[in-house]
Amino acid sequence: MGVASSLPSLKRPASGAASACSSCPPRSPKLNGCVERAQRTHTEEFYEVTDFSLAIPTRNQELRAWEHTYNTVRPHQALGYLTLQQFLVQWRTQRKEAHCH
Repeated sequence: MGVASSLPSLKRPASGAASACSSCPPRSPKLNGCVERAQRTHTEEFYEVTDFSLAIPTRNQELRAWEHTYNTVRPHQALGYLTLQQFLVQWRTQRKEAHCH
């Protein structure tokens, strides 16, 4: 099970409903650094080095493979060089232990 599939899904607000979401101006790392960094990583490690298909179904498969690599193979400096999946397992274990005591 991947990290993304273990998180709750986000639902769009009903048509005409007010949204609590706001947007930041593009290229505003001081306002939205995490998103800017993720986009840079995807650009540098997928889009710039992959000859991806222009056919949508094929591109979706290629993106799923990259998502799997990003979540389960690629270590992340901000997580102490753990993969996202390793970090999530560690976090869940620590959380369970804290609730048991």
